[in-house]
Amino acid sequence: MTTGLYLYGIFPQPGPQTDDMVGLDKQPVRSHQLSDFTILYSDAQKPKYLTSRRNLLSHERVLESAMEAGHRTLLPLQFGLVIPSWEAVKDDLVEPYHDSLNSLLHKLEGQREVSVKIMWDQAAELERMMAENPNLKAERDRLQGKQLNMEEVIQIGQAIEAAMGTWRDKIVTDFQTKLGPLAVEVAENDTLTADMIYNAAYLIPWEAEAQFSQAIESLDTAYNDRLRIRYNNFTAPFNFAQLERN
Repeated sequence: MTTGLYLYGIFPQPGPQTDDMVGLDKQPVRSHQLSDFTILYSDAQKPKYLTSRRNLLSHERVLESAMEAGHRTLLPLQFGLVIPSWEAVKDDLVEPYHDSLNSLLHKLEGQREVSVKIMWDQAAELERMMAENPNLKAERDRLQGKQLNMEEVIQIGQAIEAAMGTWRDKIVTDFQTKLGPLAVEVAENDTLTADMIYNAAYLIPWEAEAQFSQAIESLDTAYNDRLRIRYNNFTAPFNFAQLERN
């Protein structure tokens, strides 16, 4: 039972062909032209969609399929956007944001989003840091096995935390320094786990991806494979498509 329109993204006209695209609930994806734009959508089978991995991947896959077909300039819409009618799309999205939509499409033309996430092994990095900081290691070793008062516990804990923070900041700065100049814009996001120390998206020219990838590999080599780097070089530009009302 159709409950409305599920929207995926906005493209400049004429937009992508959707013959082979399948979206949420295995519904065929279609295109609809409205004002200056082509909007990809499918018939919504629910009034609200659960933010599950399967649903998120279905949403993203529709946009990636369009990009793979050569339609690289797009504004991805947030997951779960169900609208009752095209009249509502016009009144709530296209008309109030018309100029902003065009500005964003212009900004993203010829650009792509890539993402970098860095994870480390905290225990292993602590031991490496101790090996490189003999004074702090000696102090920790001296206190091991002793009955410590609260002041001593706080003091050694703060010293270790500060040293780890300095080392973490050095790694992050290395990535920022080497990757930042290759990007048009950078969006730094919250880290998602205790072991994640950096989480950022970069907006780069399409033709600069090989150079960006080489920079990532160079950083990985420089840290002697001590870090786990997740690099996604093909994703819709979710981080750089923030709308402002006209």
